[in-house]
Amino acid sequence: MAKVTPLNKSFCLQTVCEQNYKKILYLIPDIKEINETAKGFSKEKPVLHVKILEQSPYTKTIELSHFFDSEFGMILEPAVKIRLYFDVRTAEVLRDYKRIEVASAIDDLGKVKEVMDYKWRLNYFLEKWLDHCLKTNYVFKQEVEIA
Repeated sequence: MAKVTPLNKSFCLQTVCEQNYKKILYLIPDIKEINETAKGFSKEKPVLHVKILEQSPYTKTIELSHFFDSEFGMILEPAVKIRLYFDVRTAEVLRDYKRIEVASAIDDLGKVKEVMDYKWRLNYFLEKWLDHCLKTNYVFKQEVEIA
């Protein structure tokens, strides 16, 4: 995970969350219209999968992950759970596949430094992963279930 430690972590975290929001909208332009799942395709790269976990008028919680084929079936990794805030235009990582949600990770939420460090690592990772995904020109297609 990230070893970068900015001096003003609170300000930098806010900036990273704002940038991640823009990157997600650029990567998945129709994210607001996706109701269930969508897949992103890029030449010779693993499929990107987005799943809508929860939505309201001002937020949407998604899981974004690569699909990898293995001898045991499909593996979703890194399975990053992200909450998009449309009104303030930020994206915040809630957890990834290896780590539990922020609220559960820190036993005393009064430990501001530990909470900030944990959030920083998760969101900085997302920033770098989104940069990687954006370089590969993924094109997303919404999956529609036929009843």
